[in-house]
Amino acid sequence: MLCTRLTNARFLTMDPEHPVAHDLGIWRGRIAGLDEAVTSLPAREVIDLQGATVLPGFIDSHVHLAWTGLKAGTPSIAGLARVEDVLGVVAEAVSREHAPGEWVHIGGYDQRALGRHLTAADLDRVSHGRRVFVMHDSGHACVVNSAVLDLLPVEVPHDNGVLVEGAMSAVRRLRLPYSQRELADAIEYAARACLAEGITGCAEAGIGAGLLGHSPVELGAYQLLRDQGRLPLRIQLMPGADTLRPIDAHEHDGIPRALDLGLRTGFGDDWLSIGALKIYTDGGMMARTAALTAPYEGTTHTGQLQDDPERLTSLIVDGHLAGWQLAVHAIGDRAADLVLDALERARTLRPRTDARHRVEHAGLIRPDQLPRFARLGLSAVIQPNFLRHFGDDYATIMGAERAPWMYRGRAFLDHGITLVGSSDRPVTDGSPLRAIQFMVERASLSGQLIGPDEAITVDEALHAYTVAGAYASRWDDSAGSLTPGKRADLVVLGDDPRRVAPSRIGGIEVVATFVDGREATEARTR
Repeated sequence: MLCTRLTNARFLTMDPEHPVAHDLGIWRGRIAGLDEAVTSLPAREVIDLQGATVLPGFIDSHVHLAWTGLKAGTPSIAGLARVEDVLGVVAEAVSREHAPGEWVHIGGYDQRALGRHLTAADLDRVSHGRRVFVMHDSGHACVVNSAVLDLLPVEVPHDNGVLVEGAMSAVRRLRLPYSQRELADAIEYAARACLAEGITGCAEAGIGAGLLGHSPVELGAYQLLRDQGRLPLRIQLMPGADTLRPIDAHEHDGIPRALDLGLRTGFGDDWLSIGALKIYTDGGMMARTAALTAPYEGTTHTGQLQDDPERLTSLIVDGHLAGWQLAVHAIGDRAADLVLDALERARTLRPRTDARHRVEHAGLIRPDQLPRFARLGLSAVIQPNFLRHFGDDYATIMGAERAPWMYRGRAFLDHGITLVGSSDRPVTDGSPLRAIQFMVERASLSGQLIGPDEAITVDEALHAYTVAGAYASRWDDSAGSLTPGKRADLVVLGDDPRRVAPSRIGGIEVVATFVDGREATEARTR
């Protein structure tokens, strides 16, 4: 007997062996069969989906759940265009009662809206000696006041209170980490927001690290949710590369750096597991720190790498040698050059046939770099909604020649490179459907076309958020398609993305999300 049979729906299975179905049977959280194989079987529950369209649950392959949840409860200056208005929000936050030594955190910062960066002197006017930390929306910069600067080692670089990239880690080390309970609540909040958008699995892109980690024992917050039955979807965790330590393993193992006990990609279960090792090589376009080979348009500035190139190369090679799948952050083309060179060196030292290394963002990839991506078997984990929201600005700072190379679609697929969809939530909109619409249209919110030749079909975009997402997270044996034997994770939509006008895809209703064969609850309010 089936646990559940879903009927009267258009199932887009993403499985070429059985691409469309009308019935789907579920037994103990797995897909038992499709159509005639299950239609006549008895079931404890039969759900009539009244002609809805059903897809495999979307997989968001690059998110920051803890940051998303914490940001939702933080005073925000998003959208403010006057420094005085920003300082008003900061002043109000400072005036609230806080425990002794507690920091004042502000989110939603983007210097582009103000026309300049905030400064420590600006914040000093309203902070009354409290320690103030203003987080850039990109995650690659922050602004602090003098009360924080006075605590930093003199060698930590900053520009009038603005710290970027690795320098931010020095600020994070000054404050006590968040508790596991705080983090668990934030993660659950963000994960439920994902469910409401049809996402059934995601990859947390960096825990425990200096740049975006929230605690040296951050993994424990996810385990706490798992133990308490509060983990609403499947989560894969990427440890930050700076959590590795030199070890004295047996010389035949050839492992120079590792997590304690040699833990690496693949440990865990269907709900919570260790994924790729997250390595940062450069910054971001919003903060103008992505490492480029030619300057940002109208400037002499080419961004920056996170560290000395040889040290970054060594880290990438060591991660490969230790058996990790690597998820290497590279937004600018200069950073991509470093990654390609390092992975070629790593592969020469120790060939691995199924390493499945990923380049996170791949934000600006020159034509000559595409064959190297393909030759190394890399996946490109892109964020289409970056260009939907920020494309006008990014096209301006890249210039006419380079703008078509940003967050590519068609060129990756034509070169045989696995194209993977993701959001980088909370940097921007997390909706897979709105991202899929951009991948097909290549139009920003203003209507400007950004690299129109990089547009792909609806089927190819859906593949990026299902089959390719499962492949990138090494879940392809259990997720990504509605295939018998795989997990019964699926999303019920109010319309078929393949049958509506592209401009309507982002507005399709997510009717329900099923995880493990059961309908999941939606996001909680905060």
